[in-house]
Amino acid sequence: MKILILGAGAIGGYVGGRLHQSGADVTFLVREKRREALTRDGLVIKSTKGDITQKVKTVLKGSEGGPYDVVILTCKAYDLDSAIDAIAPAISANTTIVPLLNGIRHLDTLDARFGADKVVGGLARVGVAMNDKGEIVHTSPFAAISFGERDGKPARPTLVDLDASIKKSGVDGGLNANIVQDLWDKWIMLCTLAATCCLMRGASGDILEADEGRAIVLETVDEGRKVAAAAGHDPGEKGIATIRSFLTVKGSKFTASMLHDLEKGAMVEADHVVGDMIARAKKAGIATPNLRLAYAHLQVYLAQRARGGIGKPAL
Repeated sequence: MKILILGAGAIGGYVGGRLHQSGADVTFLVREKRREALTRDGLVIKSTKGDITQKVKTVLKGSEGGPYDVVILTCKAYDLDSAIDAIAPAISANTTIVPLLNGIRHLDTLDARFGADKVVGGLARVGVAMNDKGEIVHTSPFAAISFGERDGKPARPTLVDLDASIKKSGVDGGLNANIVQDLWDKWIMLCTLAATCCLMRGASGDILEADEGRAIVLETVDEGRKVAAAAGHDPGEKGIATIRSFLTVKGSKFTASMLHDLEKGAMVEADHVVGDMIARAKKAGIATPNLRLAYAHLQVYLAQRARGGIGKPAL
């Protein structure tokens, strides 16, 4: 099985690196600068699960090195359009696309371009970042990706093979027969975390120290749950209890990566993670006061950034 991974950043580099280490046929579709670094230094992973430095295969165009059985997308949502253009030449009649993006909206976009039969559900739970040396730093005790058919049917042979490769690589997860529900569950949690962390500019534990912090977090979780329920994907009492408990741990240092991006003045996935939840709520007639406030805050940030820098006047 031939696997193409778009990019060799944090998640793509970690997962692809572990797959390559275990003997899988992995190619990274990268830009010229990243290719030069990988050729010179190799793909470097610093991890709680063991460090590795290895030479990997790279291409600059999706038309090179194929045909591919699997294409794994690990881009940010705001880069999805350019990512689609990049992988389009790599997609053949038998290619399966495994997107590891947050939220749901990207599935509609990919379906429209490539057909729903080629696109499966996928999600990543990997605590990684890429440092200024281009090294992939994995500091958390977990590293998992999961994927599966969105219609609940038995997994296609390609996904069965990918599952075997993932298990051999030491990355947790693999085939998930309930992938769409898990996507919604993660989205509720992430949307709540991103909205509250960015609005209040603090970690989860910091928010809980505020007089109304815990109540606001739980209200925001419930807003997301109502949207999921309207779409037929209520997490249920057990699922929602897990989300609530994760977000209400006193003293927690857990922080949304969106806040880190915002503090750096970088682009953020506000539209895909928070805005899309609100859009679906409006269609279902569901009120989302906390999410609306957080999204407005993020939109102001994006408007300031677009006009030349945070807090800078328009030119």
